[in-house]
Amino acid sequence: MLKVGDQVNQTKVKLHDNSEISFPETGKKYILFFYPKDNTPGCTAEACSLRDGYGDIKKLGYELYGVSVDTIKSHLKFIDNHQLPFPLISDDEKKLVEAFGVWGMKKFMGREYMGTTRATFIIDGSGTITHLIEKVDTKNASQQIIDLLAKN
Repeated sequence: MLKVGDQVNQTKVKLHDNSEISFPETGKKYILFFYPKDNTPGCTAEACSLRDGYGDIKKLGYELYGVSVDTIKSHLKFIDNHQLPFPLISDDEKKLVEAFGVWGMKKFMGREYMGTTRATFIIDGSGTITHLIEKVDTKNASQQIIDLLAKN
């Protein structure tokens, strides 16, 4: 997994509206929250918390993007179901999850499988990771980010 101080490599990905974006874009600050799956309880709680705190995050000068390996169709349904105001990245080619080191072996109810580890990366205008949240509080994800940024 990438860590604080690491530089993010340039990567082109697809947004939920099928447009493309490259990360990082010089001069822009980003928050990328990686989550396992659209419309599941923990991921929905996290996305809704970020939806509710989105205005405050924007006021701090950050763009917010959700990242999962779900399809564009799945993302559109997730956005519609929960009125999400921020873009979701469809990383179905696993470019970002692998680049950030959040794709790997997981265990659930005794079953092992490959999947996305929940993590939030905060990236400055030069493309450097300034903060990493590995233990995401899904119900309070936006406040967790705001509190972290307020310390700086």
